[in-house]
Amino acid sequence: MVRIKNSIARKKGRKRVFRATKGFYGQKKNRWGQAIRALIKALRYHTKHRKARARDFRRLWIARVNAASQMEGLTYSRLIRGLKEAKIELNRKMLAEIAINDQATFNKIVSAANKALPANVTRKKADKK
Repeated sequence: MVRIKNSIARKKGRKRVFRATKGFYGQKKNRWGQAIRALIKALRYHTKHRKARARDFRRLWIARVNAASQMEGLTYSRLIRGLKEAKIELNRKMLAEIAINDQATFNKIVSAANKALPANVTRKKADKK
C-alpha cells in the first residue's frame, strides 16, 4: 500500500494563514504558532472594530453638519426635521461633504429645511415652581 502524505493541503493552509498575517508586527507574520494565534485574535475583533469605525464616522458627520447649520442659525435637530418635512433625502455623510465643500448649496438646503419647519413648533421650557 502506498503511503499518502498531506503536505499539499498543509502547505496551502499555511500559505493562507501567512497571507492573512502579512503586515503583522514582528514574528507574528512568519512563525506558524504566533501567526495562527494572532490571526484568530484579529478575526475575533475585526467585526467589532468595523462597527466602531462606522459609529465614529457618523459622529464626525453629525458634528460637522451641526457646526455648519448653527452658522446658519439652525440647530442640527431642527435641520434634520426640516429636511424630513421638506422630503429632502440626504444622508449625513453627503450633508457633511456639502457643508464643507459647497457652502452655497448647503445654505440653500438649510433655507429649504427652515421653510418646511412648522412655525408653531418651539422648544417647551420647563415651568419653574
